Amino acid sequence: MTQSASGVLKFSRIVLLGFMGAGKSTAGPLLSSRLGWSFLDADDVLIQRTGRSIEELFNQHGESGFRELEAATVAHLLQQHKTVIALGGGAIESAGTRDLLAQLHDTCTVFLEAQFQTMIDRCDRSTTVRPLLKDRAGLAERYERRLPHYRKATITIPTDGLTPEAIVEALLRFLAEPAEETEIAGKATRPIP
Repeated sequence: MTQSASGVLKFSRIVLLGFMGAGKSTAGPLLSSRLGWSFLDADDVLIQRTGRSIEELFNQHGESGFRELEAATVAHLLQQHKTVIALGGGAIESAGTRDLLAQLHDTCTVFLEAQFQTMIDRCDRSTTVRPLLKDRAGLAERYERRLPHYRKATITIPTDGLTPEAIVEALLRFLAEPAEETEIAGKATRPIP
């Protein structure tokens, strides 16, 4: 599928949402490559903009200060077109970010959903430093708090047992489907089996 495919043209950008370990940073580059679009990982852009790692930003500013920096970065990224954007797992906790996503009717938000333990196992196998993994007791509560926000995405793709390539194929099938204008404006959530 190319960027000229009729289904893709209804969106200017695709934003991947989900908890840490959901597959956003893995599926995102594959999706952008298939579309001929650019890929931006919000965490990577934040690191480039500040010159500090996520862990350093958490230590220096605390979580609330980090979320403010993150929200400003996300607002900047959402100005891009023909871009796949992977948000950090907690970016959706910012009311400003949620409001901005809700206003951008040319944006397809995709919730990559997986079982909680699946995501934690993926994180444990990863070399990425994730400051919130240190608070194992609070992780499940944090996930449950974010879940209602994730579920407001345009579509949901359950990722348990899927390869990154299969995730991308499921999303491309959705993008190729014709949609009513009201569906785009209303951000109707559609789970993808």
